[in-house]
Amino acid sequence: MKNGKAFPIPVRAKYSCAKCPAYCCSYPEIEVTPREVERLAKHFGLPYREAEERFTKYDPKEKVRLLRHRQDRVFETVCTFLDQKTRRCTVYDVRPAVCRDYPDSPRCGYYEFLKFERAHQDDPKFIALT
Repeated sequence: MKNGKAFPIPVRAKYSCAKCPAYCCSYPEIEVTPREVERLAKHFGLPYREAEERFTKYDPKEKVRLLRHRQDRVFETVCTFLDQKTRRCTVYDVRPAVCRDYPDSPRCGYYEFLKFERAHQDDPKFIALT
């Protein structure tokens, strides 16, 4: 106990990102805050405005900044920071909060879908294209 309160019990993830082709990186709207753009700027040694222009785009409808995307061989487009060979984030240590928090439960729906498809295809490396 700390300060009279019990420590929260950590929730164990029931999925493995290592077995996924980075589905979450294909989400079209990966929102970033000015603080997160600043972290990316510092990481790359760039001025804030240059990082903002290079790595984000403005969504006037939602009035938010989103990470830019690029073409991908698995999904139509993915976050610009995804290494398309390793399927891993190249800015993992400074990734946005939305990426840090994903998924916000012990289970990832896409991972569950992949497990199901891989079992039914009898192919442990099967990737379902969306």
